[in-house]
Amino acid sequence: MKQDYTSVENIYIVCGKTDMRKGMDGLATLIQDSFKLDPYSDSIFLFAGRSKDRYKCLYFA
Repeated sequence: MKQDYTSVENIYIVCGKTDMRKGMDGLATLIQDSFKLDPYSDSIFLFAGRSKDRYKCLYFA
């Protein structure tokens, strides 16, 4: 299944190390508490792990 992300309003790259054991709910809570942003808005959030070989993307369509 292909997605067209060209119409996404914002793309945020979260700097620093993120605990990659967190699931979707944990990452959404991190966005709300730490950055005071709405994770359910038309935005993509990108997270990197400690070793920088794994990435997670949070996007609610």
